[in-house]
Amino acid sequence: MLAAYANSFKIPELRNRLLFTFGIIALCRVTSNIPCPGVDPKALAALFDQMADKTGGGVLNMFNLFSGGALQKFAVGALGIMPYISASIIMQLMAPVIPVLEKLQREGESGRQKINQYTRYLTVAICMIQGSMFAKTMANPQLLGLPGGNTPVVNPGVAFTVMTVIILTGGSMLLMWLGEMVTERGIGNGASLIITVNIVARLPQAIWGMVTLVRAGGTASGQSFTIIHLLLMVAMFFVVCAATVALTQGHRKIPVKYARRMSGNRGATAGQTSYMPLRVNYSGVMPIIFAGAILMFPTMVLRAVPWPKVQALSMYFQYGTGWYMFFYGLMILLFSFFWVANQFNPIQIADDLQKHGGYVPGIRPGQPTAEFLDKTMTRITFAGAIFLTSLAIIPMILGRYFRVPMMVAQFFGGTSLLIIVGVMLDTMRQVEAQLLSRHYDGFLSKGRLRSRRG
Repeated sequence: MLAAYANSFKIPELRNRLLFTFGIIALCRVTSNIPCPGVDPKALAALFDQMADKTGGGVLNMFNLFSGGALQKFAVGALGIMPYISASIIMQLMAPVIPVLEKLQREGESGRQKINQYTRYLTVAICMIQGSMFAKTMANPQLLGLPGGNTPVVNPGVAFTVMTVIILTGGSMLLMWLGEMVTERGIGNGASLIITVNIVARLPQAIWGMVTLVRAGGTASGQSFTIIHLLLMVAMFFVVCAATVALTQGHRKIPVKYARRMSGNRGATAGQTSYMPLRVNYSGVMPIIFAGAILMFPTMVLRAVPWPKVQALSMYFQYGTGWYMFFYGLMILLFSFFWVANQFNPIQIADDLQKHGGYVPGIRPGQPTAEFLDKTMTRITFAGAIFLTSLAIIPMILGRYFRVPMMVAQFFGGTSLLIIVGVMLDTMRQVEAQLLSRHYDGFLSKGRLRSRRG
């Protein structure tokens, strides 16, 4: 494996792509450290500490994680590249519903360019909405259930809101453009890679938090934390990582056979046998993102209502509580099936198989094949959704019942670990393809084993 890393820099084209990607990543990290004007850094740090002590960070902690700590500094890149990701997801979900978008998808490259242009316009709109929400939240911390005395904004008002929206929108659009450059001239999907780098950038702080716990001998609540606890958490981290890799890579192989074909003067060609991989976690990390984004609004809406009895209901949606975990897990399950129902079309797959002369052994072509694929995918999705829900709730359990700081707990599951594992595996796959195409060994040398097996 180490030889594969060394071989990556022996190929000029691959070396240039890697260096270009590293340079873009450095620029992205710069945007996470340039603060917006009009905000007091000390008051902002105190506000985040107070929020972490009371609510565990909540949804803002997730945004801060995706932005690589930029939100905690209220930097130019505080919105990160998530508005572009959200716009892409919305366009992907709306394509089967809106006939115009579905027609553009069938037009090939020109249609995709128009959809990308619409995605950029939608990104600007999302940036303006989220930027105004962040500006108002910084000027009014009581929206988060915190006292309003510790306001990090020096001169709140309309001018600060407009200025902040323009700066944050410009920073997010810059990151979007850098991500497209990485996709075109670098390695892997640029948007996913930028999010992964921002998450990994918080890892040293999490490690230092673990060291601080061991030195202090326990948490602030009085719970002991020794070197034994540290070793157990490290072992748990490797187990969760292995389970995440298994969830990401797991799939069921549906055998597919193709009938014999007549090829001109050559006569009949022998039928081929292949398989159709159905992924266990077909929806990826999207259900977790959707569930977290939607559960952010009930608390803000209920606290804005002037009636105390209605405001008291917001405690059921407070991050980290038992009710929040229940609603969070339930929404992850629902969104997992929703995503599969929206993106996986068994009728179209069955029609394509029938057109190309393919069939599933033991299943009649046409409608029976579609019903078989739908039933199989439903069972696989149920197992994957249960696993995904368990993985998403682990950080909350560690933070609530074991008093592990959220900065440390978020690397033991949830969105961050799924994104890191998925993007890293995809990037290694692309680099390995470049190596194998030039007759170099990949990260896992399987060439000799394959040749011995014939």
